[in-house]
Amino acid sequence: MSSAPTASAPHATSPRPMTASRSDGLRGRMRVPGDKSISHRAFMFGAMAVGETVVEGLLEGEDVLATGRAMQALGATIEKRGESWHINGLGVGGFLEPQGPLDFGNAGTGVRLAMGLCGTYDFVTRFVGDASLSARPMKRVLDPLRAIGVEVVEHNDNRLPIALRGPRTPLPIEYRVPMASAQVKSCVLLAGLVIPGTTTVIEPIMTRDHTEKMLAGFGADIQITTEADGTRIIEVSGLPELKAQAVTVPGDPSSAAFPIVAGLIVPGSDLIVENVLMNPTRTGLLTTLSEMGGQIEIINRRLSGGEEIADVHVRHSALSGVTVPAERAPSMIDEYPVLAVAAAFAEGETVMENLGELRVKESDRLAAVARGLEANGVDCTEEEERLIVRGRGAVPGGGQVATHLDHRIAMSFLVMGLASDRPVSVDDRTMIATSFPQFVPGLGALGARFTEADA
Repeated sequence: MSSAPTASAPHATSPRPMTASRSDGLRGRMRVPGDKSISHRAFMFGAMAVGETVVEGLLEGEDVLATGRAMQALGATIEKRGESWHINGLGVGGFLEPQGPLDFGNAGTGVRLAMGLCGTYDFVTRFVGDASLSARPMKRVLDPLRAIGVEVVEHNDNRLPIALRGPRTPLPIEYRVPMASAQVKSCVLLAGLVIPGTTTVIEPIMTRDHTEKMLAGFGADIQITTEADGTRIIEVSGLPELKAQAVTVPGDPSSAAFPIVAGLIVPGSDLIVENVLMNPTRTGLLTTLSEMGGQIEIINRRLSGGEEIADVHVRHSALSGVTVPAERAPSMIDEYPVLAVAAAFAEGETVMENLGELRVKESDRLAAVARGLEANGVDCTEEEERLIVRGRGAVPGGGQVATHLDHRIAMSFLVMGLASDRPVSVDDRTMIATSFPQFVPGLGALGARFTEADA
């Protein structure tokens, strides 16, 4: 039996460059880590529930473990027994004042949701993170919290470190989310749990709905109305008694994106990615790759914990450029870097729009992707909220890519190197552990060629 979570933060280690080289066909079966969004919420909702929540399939990456440590600091008991995680919660409103700052490392989801989770408590909570997280904007969640009455005791131009003190009498609000962001929506809903009355979130564009589904599963009183134009009105009643649950975390579609694209672009590939979450708010990449001509078959569909999961069978395919509908962006925002890699191997122009959110991820992902493509001989145009990739069916490669401490940039360009004419190098692979610790060995077992480079 081991107490958890205790993993060290990846930003404390030295960079470890890596090179990916052209590989023979990738073949076999691979299971990706548990979904990161659901894993974060499993720790949080378990910490708020009465009784013992047992979680199977949790993503044991650095981001999620940081959330687990934060829940421990707020008083929850968390330990790993075998392959299961056991969380003994404190009930809604039961968190204890933490004795030190809550360090979220690189976890943007973790810190933004936690600000809603405990920001309304009548004590000071201080949130810190690594250099990458500390550069990311937090005003989008601080604005609704201020409307509730939360005092922002400390902030750095609305960036970390941030300290919050809740009001003695927090007020429920009606908040219209100004951008498509599941994190902002979830922050407000979680704050509403400890506020008497009904908190309402109005969401003009639907984003991933794991918070709503999991809150309902834990016993919250949550009502959702969808208007004719697609606007969703989500109402949550304060001070519910959440009941502990058994949670099985399905495979993360954002992680599955990497072996799926690798299977499409590496000649001779035929692989199956198992146990992938098929929530319709998360499957935009599969739709897009299919439109590009990708041979993708969804097999073995089944239900787990209210979510649909399936296995994804992928074969090497001749891809063609497409225009991705702008309204699809929220369902695949984290997958655009690896989609850009697929587009580089396609014939023709791929146009990706509504990408402004990529500017405020772990890095400026839009710029990082464009520079990585250019470094490897791919013709592209970067605009403020748009990326155009002009594929020629093959990629020269041979470049070194600056990852900017961003795990998805690192993995995307390592995937590129598996099919490019010359090897592709990234300046650091350490941060891949934040979301996909088995990326290198897992793809290596299918036939991917990775080598450590000298720093």
